[in-house]
Amino acid sequence: FHDQTPIRRVEEMRADFVANASHELRTPLAALSGFIDTLQGPAKDDPKARERFLGIMHTQAARMARLIDDLLSLSRVELSAHVRPDTMIDLLPIIRQVGDSLELLATERGVTIDMDLPEGTVFVAGDREELLRVFENLIENALKYGASGGRVKVTLTDAASTDGASEIRVAVRDFGPGIAPEHLPRLTERFYRVDVGDSRSQGGTGLGLSLVKHILNRHRGRLLIESVPNHGATFTAAFPQTKTAEPGV
Repeated sequence: FHDQTPIRRVEEMRADFVANASHELRTPLAALSGFIDTLQGPAKDDPKARERFLGIMHTQAARMARLIDDLLSLSRVELSAHVRPDTMIDLLPIIRQVGDSLELLATERGVTIDMDLPEGTVFVAGDREELLRVFENLIENALKYGASGGRVKVTLTDAASTDGASEIRVAVRDFGPGIAPEHLPRLTERFYRVDVGDSRSQGGTGLGLSLVKHILNRHRGRLLIESVPNHGATFTAAFPQTKTAEPGV
């Protein structure tokens, strides 16, 4: 006889994932349907109401589009998890590009992005688009959920992992409310949210950190999370040092 427990566990996880994804899509779809009914009925001849409802519908449509994009990205990363990227990529311009792209959001939230990066180049074996997603998710999360601290700090350092191997670490720290310790082990689970209402109001899909973890796993790296309530949170993307020096485009 073969132990079927692992197979059943995978099947249960897959069923839970499909159920959660369906629920996350059903919620904005229901909102869109309701607003369409309203626009076709009571608000049909009310320009102000029509403008307000169309704005909400646009937000809900964007939320669905982002969720679908995250689902597809997560699926692609999982399918290629066994293939480690081997193109040498300079992390510094990627991090700076993400910081520049999020300046408008930072200004809206009243947050300063402080980049503490070295001069020169810092190469890792990686996939450029996936690395962009990692830093977009980490810095955007810090801006959204740690905005009360008024500052987000991004640092790049060399460090040693627990087994003594050299790592390149990119830490994104916010100075907001922090995260209670009971939530930390589950933050990278799909659709797990510390505060469901706050996450949805910020446009979160519940997949961002799961995607970050899977991308870093594919890069043979890891995600480190540290937080103390009322003292902010730090999310660190750690990459193995590589000796190869052939840069990618």
